[in-house]
Amino acid sequence: MGVFAFSCGVILLYRLAVLPPPVWLLGFALLTLLWLLPIRQRMPRLSGLFLLGLALGVAWAGMWAHERLERQLPPGLEGVKASVSGYVCDLPEAGSFKSIRFSFCVTRWYGVSLTPEPDVSLPKMLRLAWYGQTAGALPDHRLRLEVVLKRPHGTLNPAGFRYEDWLFRKGYQATGSVRSAVPDPAVFCSLQCQYHRFHIDLAHWVDEQFADARYHPLIASLLIGNRGHLSSDHWEVFKATGTIHLVAISGLHLGLVALGAGFVARRLLLAISAYRMSEQTVRLAVFFAVVFCCLLYALAAGFTVPTRRALVMVAVGGWLLLMARQVPVWHSIIMALGLVLLFDPFAPLDQGFWLSFGAVSLLICVFAGRLGSTGWLAGLVLAQGAVFAGLWPLLELTGQGQPVGGLLANILAIPWVSLVVMPAIIIGGLTIAVFPDSSSLIVQIIDAVLGVMWSFLEWVAGIGWPDLEGTVPEIAGFGVLVLLILTVPVRAFRVAGAILVLFWVAMASLPLGSDNPRVAEPEVWIWDVGQGLSAMVRSGDKVLLYDTGPEVKGVFSAAESVLVPNLKALGIRRIDTLVVSHADSDHSGGLALLVGEFEINRILTGEPEAIREKLDEFRAIGVDREYGEVIILGCSGEDKLTNALTLSFWQASGEFAGNDASCVLAVRHNAAGIEWIFPGDISASIESRYLKARAEKLPVETPRKLVVIAPHHGSKTSSSDAWVSTLRPDRVIYTAGYRHRYGHPNRDITARYRGAGAEALNTACSGALIMTVAGGAIKTREARHESPFWIGGPGLARDQCKIP
Repeated sequence: MGVFAFSCGVILLYRLAVLPPPVWLLGFALLTLLWLLPIRQRMPRLSGLFLLGLALGVAWAGMWAHERLERQLPPGLEGVKASVSGYVCDLPEAGSFKSIRFSFCVTRWYGVSLTPEPDVSLPKMLRLAWYGQTAGALPDHRLRLEVVLKRPHGTLNPAGFRYEDWLFRKGYQATGSVRSAVPDPAVFCSLQCQYHRFHIDLAHWVDEQFADARYHPLIASLLIGNRGHLSSDHWEVFKATGTIHLVAISGLHLGLVALGAGFVARRLLLAISAYRMSEQTVRLAVFFAVVFCCLLYALAAGFTVPTRRALVMVAVGGWLLLMARQVPVWHSIIMALGLVLLFDPFAPLDQGFWLSFGAVSLLICVFAGRLGSTGWLAGLVLAQGAVFAGLWPLLELTGQGQPVGGLLANILAIPWVSLVVMPAIIIGGLTIAVFPDSSSLIVQIIDAVLGVMWSFLEWVAGIGWPDLEGTVPEIAGFGVLVLLILTVPVRAFRVAGAILVLFWVAMASLPLGSDNPRVAEPEVWIWDVGQGLSAMVRSGDKVLLYDTGPEVKGVFSAAESVLVPNLKALGIRRIDTLVVSHADSDHSGGLALLVGEFEINRILTGEPEAIREKLDEFRAIGVDREYGEVIILGCSGEDKLTNALTLSFWQASGEFAGNDASCVLAVRHNAAGIEWIFPGDISASIESRYLKARAEKLPVETPRKLVVIAPHHGSKTSSSDAWVSTLRPDRVIYTAGYRHRYGHPNRDITARYRGAGAEALNTACSGALIMTVAGGAIKTREARHESPFWIGGPGLARDQCKIP
């Protein structure tokens, strides 16, 4: 009970909006202990253990979180050249724009003055990119670098991937770029440093030995956990078949190593010392042999968080199994859970933590209480069915789907990988290390077994599987029902449950309608897409999307990482009007992906021809210019007029391209007298034309509240004196990247809006902005105020972010 409570305490910390001070954490644990001492005889023992374990768990995780956050880069060092020495502490990998990306563990900082904050701790771990390195290799393992750094930061939206979460989870306290790098043999190479050097050398050896292998990327991933060679095509196949876990060194791989090592060690010991060692001694020797082999494999695989977690689980399970401990089946998983969180209190932030313990728990539920044994084939089918259905709700909550093809792919791929691929790769790698001349034959054998697996996965991925769509409660009910069918030995119940499951699957596979959920009040969303723009306007069940954010081919797409997950999280299936202001990549990125994911009624844009080129495979969708007004009615009956939104489109007449071709959108809430202006990237000369047209043709009544999206992200080429003084907005919103190289928003522009009395917000500081109209006023929510303590807490990057 105490271990379980400790685990709950660690997990509970990450549900807190504010991280308690260290004194409070220690005081909480101490007061709980002191409170329990005098009353321990008067309260149930389990209750006391639970309270004490919970307090210790919160305090343990909280102290580690404080230590990690206190080492974030001080604000005064952002954008400043600094010199550091240290060593490379992961496998460098090729990045975009001819760069090398790697982790760097700092052992010394040079020439850094922290006054007036001399007690601030400097970062120990950096995430760096070195651009322009066509050779693709670092000069040495121990280096002295000249770097330009910034604090951990990424886009912040209600759903989708959060880079800041990933940075905090991995322990990076600053990110940046390398200006120069030279070897530094003076760096003291500790045991950790020597291990990372060994792993990098091992990765180079694997690349050399298997360079001619057709499936070299898969070999490097399965043998030493180096996934840097996997291409986007590989990942697409893995995602479509639900088999990403096959190339992520985890419990499956270490479990196979444990089984093989245990079998060989026991046979050898019994053969050599059948009359000299007791059964207990043999079991103990086998246990240490299993743990040693698993440790070696985990070290060869990079000793990453998943491998460390799997190593602990294998060690705990192996101890209880090999030592023949008579304990409840759940005891081992609870002990493993407690040890994992003791050694790695940040584990709850890792999705793999939940998936691995969830999968093990599901398998225990299905197999622990069975009266009879099952054959290997029936057991495999039962296991895959339980994991497929049981983990689906968890995957849905984390924004991932459960591909139907994964059920077939895993049923065949898992035994093939377990019984053929992994033994061939591990034995083949060891054989080449001992007998280098055998590499040609070994490579052919490994290529053959991997070819069978990969051909099968590609075939499964190519099948047109239906998409099962359902709400989270429906999917959770489906999962629970499947588990009950597998565990309750009542034939009538199983038949009725199977019929119900098949009926739900048939209904869930039917094409969904294009209805959007209704909202009671109009909403305007400004997504945080970095250096770019994307916004959504919706009223009732009508949705308008203005711009799709930036995209760098093969590197980043706001449509993929921000728009698609957030729109789907809101239940949106149809975009009534998609406005693409102009064709620049920071406003129209990922357009084809978005069109492929949602039903889009029409597209309006300032550059129709350029947008049509981007929609080559979707040319059936109309792409037009349109001027005038369109009314979106969000409600019916008496609320029809009170929630009407008038959309006014405008574009400068003449032969304009690029920024000045931007389609300007004005959204007016008629009843509340509130207006939003989305001007795209128009320059000062086009602003004057718009102001003239607005005065002549657009509604003449002055809005009571005016919100302006700063033209061109706050560039000095826009937001002229005439623009600001004429509109005099109540609020201006800058959609700029955090410490972007363009320096948006410009100081002169921000001062101009400030002088006009406009309240300023920046998505780089606030994250996504959600504005709703209620009672004739605008209510604004900033994503940073709803973010966890390691993103929006006091002293962190977003809290320190200021508009110049």
